[in-house]
Amino acid sequence: MSTARPLPLKFQIGARTLGSIRRDLVRVPLSLDDALDGDRPDLPPLDATADGYLVTSLAKHHRHALAYAASPAIAFTRQLYTRRYADLTIGFQAYLDRLSSNTRSGIKRKAKKVAAASGGTLDVRRFTTPAELREFHEVARRLALATYQEKLMGAGLPDTPDFLQRMYVMAAEGNVRAWLLYVGGEAAAYLYCPVHDGTVIYEYVGHDPRFGDLSVGAVLQVEALRDLFADLACRRFDFTEGDGQHKRQFATGGVDCCDLLLLRPTLANRLLITALAGFDGTMALAKAGVERMGLQNLAKKVRRA
Repeated sequence: MSTARPLPLKFQIGARTLGSIRRDLVRVPLSLDDALDGDRPDLPPLDATADGYLVTSLAKHHRHALAYAASPAIAFTRQLYTRRYADLTIGFQAYLDRLSSNTRSGIKRKAKKVAAASGGTLDVRRFTTPAELREFHEVARRLALATYQEKLMGAGLPDTPDFLQRMYVMAAEGNVRAWLLYVGGEAAAYLYCPVHDGTVIYEYVGHDPRFGDLSVGAVLQVEALRDLFADLACRRFDFTEGDGQHKRQFATGGVDCCDLLLLRPTLANRLLITALAGFDGTMALAKAGVERMGLQNLAKKVRRA
């Protein structure tokens, strides 16, 4: 029996959380392989104190069958998205050829701009060993403190003892890849990726806002992928849950997924689902309006302000 823990069900606009209601949930996080293999997952037994389950990255075609299997639980699809990935077995040149011509020209232009700001060459540093990861963490954590991921979501690179211990153990086993991009001798962006069974996980990423005009995050992403295509231990780059322009731009494939909430059929939970559905529906309409008017960049700046 899996243990439930308090999880916030957020009322969220982009990265900004307006409020949340906690429920004791068993979280069932599915991997990219789980989503791709086509099998419906089995839910662990639910203890008497738990409010229900939160299943993430469930292949979309399984959501009705899983909801039926969990009956009489109330099922609510919190999020629909494509879980995207890049196939690292095709070779870097073949990968570039699959990208749109606009993306390829954009990559070259951004890389030249960053290189020019660094004296003519890109300064990207790779970290894999425990000793290297210690150096990486000291620099990347300072960068993380300035990122919107840390300020709005508390999702910058962690510095907890548990995370550091896990990082060093995984690095000793050869299962961490991390990079820093420097501009003019200053650290500008970081990317931290654990590796599970040949799948590289896009886990922690951020950049110094002072270098935002240089698109340092996109430049580092391409250079990290260039590195990984030469790494025979890696076969797939997993852009993880959720979707976005960055992931769509650099992926070679994807699987349609959803995050499914399954709650006990109490009155309080029914009211909660109604509130979440109303809020999410309103946000979807607002997003569609912003996209129709071409105001996505302005909306992004307002959310992060």
